[in-house]
Amino acid sequence: MLLDSPTDLQEKDAPLREDIRLLGRLLGDTVRAQEGEEIFDLVEAIRQNSIQFHKENAEGAKQDLEDILNRLSTEQAVLVLRAFSYFLQFANIAEDQHHVRRTRFHEIAGSAPRNGSMASALMKAKKSGVSDAELKAFFKTALVVPVLTAHPTEVRRKSTMRREANIVEILDKREFRNWSPQEVSSIDDELCREVLTIWQTDLLRRTKLQIVDEIQNGLSYYDQTFLTELPKFYTSLEKSLADLGIQVDGKSISPFLRMGSWIGGDRDGNPFVTSDVLKTTLQRQNAHILTHYLEETHRLGSELSLSTNVVHMTDALLELAENSPDRSPHRQGEPYRRAISGIYARLVATLIGFGSPAPARAPVGKAAAYGSAGEFLDDLDVIQKSLIANGSKLIADGRLKHLRRAVECFGFHLATLDLRQNSDMHERSIGELFDAVNPDTRYVDMDEDERVKLLISELASGRPLLRQYWSYSEETSSEIAILQSAASAQKTYGEAAITTAIISNTQSVSDLLELAILFKQVGMISSEGTSKINIVPLFETIPDLRNCVPIMDTLLSIPEYKRLLASRGGIQEVMLGYSDSNKDGGFVTSGWELYKAETGLIELFARHQIGLRLFHGRGGTVGRGGGPSYEAILAQPKGAVQGQIRVTEQGETISFKYSSPAIGRRNLESLAAATFEATLLTPEVTDSIPPHFLEVMEDLSAEAFKAYRGLVYETDGFEDYFWASTVINEIATLNIGSRPASRKKTKRVQDLRAIPWVFSWAQCRLMLPGWYGFGTAVDTWLQKNPETGLATLQEMNAKWPFFNTQLSNMDMVLAKSNIAIASRYAELVPDVQLRNNIFGTICNEWQSTINALLKISGSEQLLQKNPLLKRSIRNRFAYLDPLNHIQVELLKKNRREKSNPKVLRGIHIAINGIAAGLRNSG
Repeated sequence: MLLDSPTDLQEKDAPLREDIRLLGRLLGDTVRAQEGEEIFDLVEAIRQNSIQFHKENAEGAKQDLEDILNRLSTEQAVLVLRAFSYFLQFANIAEDQHHVRRTRFHEIAGSAPRNGSMASALMKAKKSGVSDAELKAFFKTALVVPVLTAHPTEVRRKSTMRREANIVEILDKREFRNWSPQEVSSIDDELCREVLTIWQTDLLRRTKLQIVDEIQNGLSYYDQTFLTELPKFYTSLEKSLADLGIQVDGKSISPFLRMGSWIGGDRDGNPFVTSDVLKTTLQRQNAHILTHYLEETHRLGSELSLSTNVVHMTDALLELAENSPDRSPHRQGEPYRRAISGIYARLVATLIGFGSPAPARAPVGKAAAYGSAGEFLDDLDVIQKSLIANGSKLIADGRLKHLRRAVECFGFHLATLDLRQNSDMHERSIGELFDAVNPDTRYVDMDEDERVKLLISELASGRPLLRQYWSYSEETSSEIAILQSAASAQKTYGEAAITTAIISNTQSVSDLLELAILFKQVGMISSEGTSKINIVPLFETIPDLRNCVPIMDTLLSIPEYKRLLASRGGIQEVMLGYSDSNKDGGFVTSGWELYKAETGLIELFARHQIGLRLFHGRGGTVGRGGGPSYEAILAQPKGAVQGQIRVTEQGETISFKYSSPAIGRRNLESLAAATFEATLLTPEVTDSIPPHFLEVMEDLSAEAFKAYRGLVYETDGFEDYFWASTVINEIATLNIGSRPASRKKTKRVQDLRAIPWVFSWAQCRLMLPGWYGFGTAVDTWLQKNPETGLATLQEMNAKWPFFNTQLSNMDMVLAKSNIAIASRYAELVPDVQLRNNIFGTICNEWQSTINALLKISGSEQLLQKNPLLKRSIRNRFAYLDPLNHIQVELLKKNRREKSNPKVLRGIHIAINGIAAGLRNSG
């Protein structure tokens, strides 16, 4: 593929630069008006010197910049931080708008469908000879689920994000009309108002997020993107299929792309997720989707003014209208409206029946509540069939079609809520249950074989372990209450409301059987071998990934467990953890062990004739499995994507991907397209990966593992260095989530959650979890293979998607790093010898890794083959670097004067700005 020339990129980026200049000018005007000329001049001097230094590497500008920054008072520093943070957010808005603009341009120009779209994937399938039967089989059984989590790396407040969404709408309006000068001025005034409101809005939360806040935050993305864009996705997909002459069973395809969530159901390490929280989550999800249906139904009624004096209607439609409580004489000749009034009345009754207050817009009369989303869909189908039968398909394909699609996708539950808990909690709970029925059992003292034998016998037993009047511990009582609420939720909202329970820290077969027995106590698993829930192991650490195949082999060999799988469609889901495996073994080894685990699971499940669905626990940053989703899915081993995949969407990645409807749909579509291509169009190279590639990767992983573990877990004083040289302490006090930063009250890396671990390294611009160990691994391997080593690594990069994706992700994360800035953070370590030893080691590895990456890729500089990303990152540095500089100075002050809240507030604002500038930092 030919890359655009610098001149072409300049021309294409002209509208982007114009938007950035416009928003930057409005921000500057706001700062001048609100804070005075002196602050404005200060911000401008910092900005201009930083830009000059980055463009020209001018030492004079660098010195002037440092002099200004070092003289800032705390009050001035906070204002500068706010200004630069907002500019980076505005740059993000402009870039996102530019992506949408370029997509529109290509569509208008009639360009070929872009890579990562379903239209492109379908065209590839046709060219590759994929049959219609294969396509139909895929869409019949496919499942693609992005799962929103509450993992806290989103620093911005919803108040700010709403204002930013308004700016996007105004920029859209400004661009796509031939406005008069007066109208342009009026639009610019709208922009000014939004910028001013943002400036006067508190950038940070004053109180810690509660789970109910996280629930509400998650729901907001449905209004912004999912409720409108998922139905549009299916409409577009069906059109692409029709354009290629493909009919999928003569009707709309089943909704294989759906939404999942952990918010309110993930209690691993979060004691605030209780049975009441679970109930609240499900009730709010239910109220949210029913409110959407009510609004869309009302609008549909205003549109369908079709009269019996003009068009015919089916008997079913007339009957639906007759059963409606709408008796208005004004609508006697408008059966569609009367029918929709009746549907609206039934929806209101349904909403109230689920425990929510009545909507502001009252129904025309009383009606029976719907028993299920399927009943609601049946009524909508009556309207659709009548419209189509009487020559009004064009009308049926409008709002009605989108509403029907929404009901198919979201039901009455909105999103499937996963449960997650640590295996240790299950073990203690099941131990208590056995102790209650037989105190001599002493489950906790049994070895693994004894436990498995006991649990298998209990699966087939008809006796209940749960004793109604027994006094269980608070922990076990809470666990049982949550499972009882889950069982009740399935009856109330449908089985799609909760389909999956994930076991964190899965290390044995008994971990899965314990949860099965717990679900048996609440009726979700029966002694006859049926199950209403998917039990999913999560393998997180390096040892767990290495042990997952023998664990699953033993489990799938148990007839009683296999019967449970048969009742769930013969599919076992397995979740793989990217974050903790990375923290445990480093980027190279984590990626390689995940790949090997997948390969081993594919072979194992094929032997057992059980379907495999992988759930990828990826974070936003490369250090937590992040990177472009499309490329990551295509880089999976052959057979890893069997038409089904689930992927976590975490932290600031959620707002980055799904705040904008257009970009949100593009990201949803890329997940679906990648799943389609990985299932039906797996490149031939993955069929026959040369054995020596695998051997080389094993050697590289071993050396990288040794280097990473040597630094993080075996270097004396490393934990002291980490806590002193990063903002980990300050992140722990930032109100960005309900979950504690550490699992235990220690400073051990083992106990620290992966999210703050990675987030901290990103803030000091080292991104160490995304590359450390690769340089040493390559250097060591090349020393052992001096003649052919480099050529072999280059061949692996060219022919092996897995290896190429690993290098591409490292390329991105290294481009965002800055060793000079990182050295400023290292100076925060009071022990000079410790600082020099550890930072010196990190510096050497950083340079070694860059050198290795460039040699293998054949590039002269980082991101040479990705000029768009390079441009984006380069343009941010002039605004990022001053934030880092000020943050370091405030960290020094904070550690000297711990009682100054203004200093801590400044540090938190800097965290916000740096996260905005880096985008995928958590």
